[in-house]
Amino acid sequence: MKILKFGGTSVGSPERMTKLLDIINPNEEQIVVLSAVSGTTNSLVEIANHFLAGDKKKGSECVENLYQKYKTFVIELLPAAEFQEQGNEVIDYHFGFLAGLANDLFTSIEEKVVLAQGELLSTTLYHIYLKSIGVPSVLLPALDFMKTDEDNEPDIPFTTKHLMPLLEQHKDNKLFITQGYICRNSFGEVDNLRRGGSDYTASLLGAAILAEEVQIWTDIDGMHNNDPRIVKGTKPIAQLSFDEAAELAYFGAKILHPQSVFPAQKYKIPVRLLNTMEPAAAGTLITHDSEKGKIKSIAAKDGITAIRIQSSRMLLAYGFLRRVFEVFERYKTPIDMITTSEVAVSLTIDETAHLPQIIEELESFGTVEVDRDHSIVCVVGDFGSEKHGFASRVLEGLKHIPIRMISYGGSNYNVSLLILSEYKTEALRSLHNRLFE
Repeated sequence: MKILKFGGTSVGSPERMTKLLDIINPNEEQIVVLSAVSGTTNSLVEIANHFLAGDKKKGSECVENLYQKYKTFVIELLPAAEFQEQGNEVIDYHFGFLAGLANDLFTSIEEKVVLAQGELLSTTLYHIYLKSIGVPSVLLPALDFMKTDEDNEPDIPFTTKHLMPLLEQHKDNKLFITQGYICRNSFGEVDNLRRGGSDYTASLLGAAILAEEVQIWTDIDGMHNNDPRIVKGTKPIAQLSFDEAAELAYFGAKILHPQSVFPAQKYKIPVRLLNTMEPAAAGTLITHDSEKGKIKSIAAKDGITAIRIQSSRMLLAYGFLRRVFEVFERYKTPIDMITTSEVAVSLTIDETAHLPQIIEELESFGTVEVDRDHSIVCVVGDFGSEKHGFASRVLEGLKHIPIRMISYGGSNYNVSLLILSEYKTEALRSLHNRLFE
């Protein structure tokens, strides 16, 4: 069985939704994971924010606006009266529920339920569409088998235990439809895998049932060797290792959710990145194998804050780094990069919600300097210790740009450099010319 995930733009209009059958083969065993229709999640976030702020009137207006869009969507997707009636019943149910929240106490629990409505709508409407054209399919409720544990980590054994009987129950069917992104938490409440989580859902399902392959269908033909929005002449990468893909996803390649690599890697499930608009394009294959001796791609991550802690007490002091890291752990703030010297440690974060408290605690160790508005530029490829010249080519490409930090040797797959965000575009273009032209 294969897992096929389609993002919001792939189901962004009735026309796009109907064209999915150009890709989906109803005669092959497949689980199709759908995101919400593009724009829906943003609207649901807006609705939830109004309700959380107590602005019931504005929230209700947003519900009505989105409802009208779906009324049009149903008319175009399901022209036959019988199935159009079924589609209207679905949207009436979901938007009736949303409208009713204006009369109830609204907390973060209800917020998660609101955000789940997008995927519930897209999958149910697509299931009705398939029925309307005579294509048999089974709608699998993700809330029955997708769950996170007490640490908010996906519970893959739970998914296997609860999904396999559902598949067995419908063993005469080949095509299954389910929701991306949504799940239940350890308390049984509706929750989600955070934005971009439909990729994660697909990877987790692939791991849970030991699928033949996970396919991530988006609107770009695979992972490119640079950001095509900024750099001209980028090319898709034919093959990446899981480690290389994880580095690129984490450091800014938007095509893939950063966490989605790890379940597939652990369970050795190949992942293929493909383009809905050009189904024949080869895309990018992610496996344990990779081409050696090549630089693969460049990515950049914005919104980075650099912190330097300088202290003479670091000199020969064991345990110093542990105490520094414990500060960030207490405030659940991940660290991206780190470099050290005898008297200072520099590190970067992209989550600044608790920055004032973190700085206050770090000042007990020594002098603290904070630099905002930085970007991490990450060059991914074969940087094993036996390779010569790759790192120097990277630095040569940035010789005219001030570099705040360099991280090299943390893995065999990347060199990361911290620069001011104002230099990011120039850095990506310069590196592209130096490394790929």
